[in-house]
Amino acid sequence: MSNHINLDTLYRQVIMDHYKNPRNKGVLEDSLTIDMNNPTCGDRIRLTLDLEDNVVKDAKFEGEGCSISMSSASMMTQAIKGKTVETALKLSEIFSNMMLGKEYDDDIDLGDIEALQGVAKFPARIKCATLAWKAMEKGVNSSK
Repeated sequence: MSNHINLDTLYRQVIMDHYKNPRNKGVLEDSLTIDMNNPTCGDRIRLTLDLEDNVVKDAKFEGEGCSISMSSASMMTQAIKGKTVETALKLSEIFSNMMLGKEYDDDIDLGDIEALQGVAKFPARIKCATLAWKAMEKGVNSSK
């Protein structure tokens, strides 16, 4: 039982670290820009992507929202930078399955993203966690 509590505490710390010290915060000039919001809770994000030769060369975000949506955006931009578009979409699929409590490919190291797995227990917060990922999917699919 105490290991479970320690893991929950660690995950909370990782989420709060990304919220208080977001990675890749900002806007990329001359890049693909995707604006999305979650009207049920007021989260909004502007994701900018630099796609070149089917690779996510860079990704930045700005916006406002709860700790889950902003930390998820920070984690997502870290995870997809330098990856192919296909890998970025695969990571999004894995993340979506994790949020929905479905089986997912755990052979791929999700790094800090795993800290968000507890969100699946709170259905109202799943849209918060997936907002940045949906923005990325929309962006890369529109660029094809």
